Amino acid sequence: MGRLSATAVKAAKEPGRYGDGDGLYLVVTPSGSKSWVCRVQKNGKRRDIGLGSVKKVPLALARERAVKTRMQVEVGIDPVLERRKEAGIPTFREAVLQVFAENKTTWKNQKHRAQWLSTLERYAFPIIGDLSIGELDGHHARDVVAPIWLEKPETARRVRQRIGSVVDWAIGKGYRALPLPLAAMDKSLPKVKTKPVHHAALPYAEVPKFFAFLQSGESIGRLALSALILTAARSGEIRGATWDEIDFENALWTIPAERMKAGREHVIPLSPQALSIFQKAARFREARSPLVFPGQRAAKPLSDMTLTKICRDAQIDAVPHGFRSSFRDGVAEETTFDGDIAEMALAHAIGNKVEAAYRRGNLLEKGRIMMNSWGSFCEK
Repeated sequence: MGRLSATAVKAAKEPGRYGDGDGLYLVVTPSGSKSWVCRVQKNGKRRDIGLGSVKKVPLALARERAVKTRMQVEVGIDPVLERRKEAGIPTFREAVLQVFAENKTTWKNQKHRAQWLSTLERYAFPIIGDLSIGELDGHHARDVVAPIWLEKPETARRVRQRIGSVVDWAIGKGYRALPLPLAAMDKSLPKVKTKPVHHAALPYAEVPKFFAFLQSGESIGRLALSALILTAARSGEIRGATWDEIDFENALWTIPAERMKAGREHVIPLSPQALSIFQKAARFREARSPLVFPGQRAAKPLSDMTLTKICRDAQIDAVPHGFRSSFRDGVAEETTFDGDIAEMALAHAIGNKVEAAYRRGNLLEKGRIMMNSWGSFCEK
């Protein structure tokens, strides 16, 4: 027989714990609320597991739940996790895997797709993986990022953002009502001093000499890097270029929105020099591949390291992405072209009116003149 009775439970007013036996306790708080707790011990570790409010769980049911809880612990089952499963609310780990499954096909960057999951597996799962997504709070997220906040600030920022995204998903699914107080969490962490990262760029005046070096040999890598310089495109845009994007008749390269960083279609006028590069690349065309610059495997694009290695072999202090800066500096220093046209050529965000004019063709032809000028400069 238990020590408590229904009358005793109702009469209990003083804050404290009232034992019923076999680890079952009635807990009365200073505010007067009453709840049930089952104290269990396994492998030398003691743990209190809540069984519900007295208003919803009478003494008899509390005793039944206590027996079930002790049995689960004895056979190695976590009663709290089991209860969450029965309620249909996923753990943080389960929520992450669901979010990943729903979104992975929409993430065009394979590296981002892999890192999104791996960073959470490495940094978040060991700390909050088994926590209910409904119970996750700001201090939990802080516990995850605090150890790497100063040591790996960029990784910490991404993990923080990804935890927030999973919580937002949980709100949309009805698993919780409120987002995480991430702003407050940030203020509780040390201030990170960051330095802007600049891609090593070749001074624009030295581009013609390097371009001549590229033309001294003919390989798919040299052609790709030549095309990158002449179009001021990003490495991924060049390496992922497909033949159906190239309009040889109108000398235009149209990159679809799904391949662009900003998620918007980008049209690049091709100078005679750029057009010639794409025509030379046609000699390497693989019938099995739609790629303009295929890698060693026809179905796979050229490796980014291939382009980087060419720069290293030429002993220049620059990386492929840096040629976008070379282009921008050259246009600013050597021409009178409008800065907005140069920014559009780089696919940077500019005013909506200017962008609309560019897309209508009003500025596209001016962009063509600018790209032709850049092509002539590179070839001189």
